[in-house]
Amino acid sequence: MNTKFTKYIIGFIFLTPLLHISAQNTIDSNRIIKVLTFNIYHGETMNHDFDLDKIADVIINANPDLVALQEVDFKTNRTGRIDLTTQLACKTKLVPVFGKAMDFDDGEYGNAILSKYSFLKTQKHELPYMDGYEPRVAIEANIVLPTGDTISFFSTHLDYKNENIVRIRQANVLNYILLKSKYPVILAGDLNDTPGSDVINLFETNLTSCYIKKHPAPTFPSNNPSKKIDYIMFYPNSKFRLMERKVINNNIASDHCAYLVTLELID
Repeated sequence: MNTKFTKYIIGFIFLTPLLHISAQNTIDSNRIIKVLTFNIYHGETMNHDFDLDKIADVIINANPDLVALQEVDFKTNRTGRIDLTTQLACKTKLVPVFGKAMDFDDGEYGNAILSKYSFLKTQKHELPYMDGYEPRVAIEANIVLPTGDTISFFSTHLDYKNENIVRIRQANVLNYILLKSKYPVILAGDLNDTPGSDVINLFETNLTSCYIKKHPAPTFPSNNPSKKIDYIMFYPNSKFRLMERKVINNNIASDHCAYLVTLELID
């Protein structure tokens, strides 16, 4: 037998499995979802002025596909009657939706979503609260990804008071809504509680969190982060793979750090 031909055959036999393995490990960029959650403190910076450009810069530099915003004003007096969601959408070239939690200061106050992709459907879910507490909501957007897959993306902001009675009720209702979704779910927002608390444990019974459990990176306050209260979670675990997580600490843009997570959608 020709020696050169024999070497070629042996080389091909050993090379083919390696090529196959390499092809299997190739990640389809269309299946990558970069998610950012950011409590924007109604547009007020830590310098106590109003500067949406600083918030927009954080979002633009992170280059997310989906953004969950909390503490968003809509045409309130304190923000100069500006529609914050639409202004940020214009600055970041993303698609916006705002959901009112309550009337405030001759305008509205609530949560928002920004997206690189158009919305199939949006919905506001009102969460329970009691007298003396602020109303809270979760904004849901059903979004079709470049792969043709649809996901449900939620932006929420739970009650802030030290006692967790209302926060647990809100978590229970929201958890029920999330688990009913016919699409894979990503939850992002300011949950106003720390890892290991009753509220976070309730969510983590079914949802998968993205932070490092032994060493949760703090997200608040931005000028000296000491506790984690901002989260990104997903469900079911079989539909997503966590690739990267990052706390973005711009100590001027807001009183919260932004939190960025990169996920891969799994077939």
